[in-house]
Amino acid sequence: MSRYISPELRDIVRERARRICEYCLFFEGHSFIKFQIEHIISLKHGGLSVPNNLALSCFYCNNHKGSDLGTILEKDEFQRFYHPRKDKWKDHFELNGHLIIPQTSIGKATVKILKMNDEERLMERLALIENGFFPHPNAEELISS
Repeated sequence: MSRYISPELRDIVRERARRICEYCLFFEGHSFIKFQIEHIISLKHGGLSVPNNLALSCFYCNNHKGSDLGTILEKDEFQRFYHPRKDKWKDHFELNGHLIIPQTSIGKATVKILKMNDEERLMERLALIENGFFPHPNAEELISS
């Protein structure tokens, strides 16, 4: 299992995501920090560096997720995170202004650990909305499909 991801594979992941963070819908062109190719199932958990296990992620989502696969929500029960290759974004989240509202336990776990609605992220999203930049048109497919 290699950590190396070829430039060609990076391009495939970036183009498939249309340069949108597949978790929080942030557009790479509005970020000062280059987006990362993220292992949905981390290498340490047996994930591979193959297209079906890779997602485009902003620094913040990837940094908060790390190698985690899920979290404990209630009653000491494990809940997995949203999986961009298996799940539909709109089934687990709703965009309400600058808030990403979880619609399922998977959404709650993902919003919680990725800190999708932390104050700084909300302020940034609100500023983008006020200037007509969020959600980016490239995110429409994730939101509506």
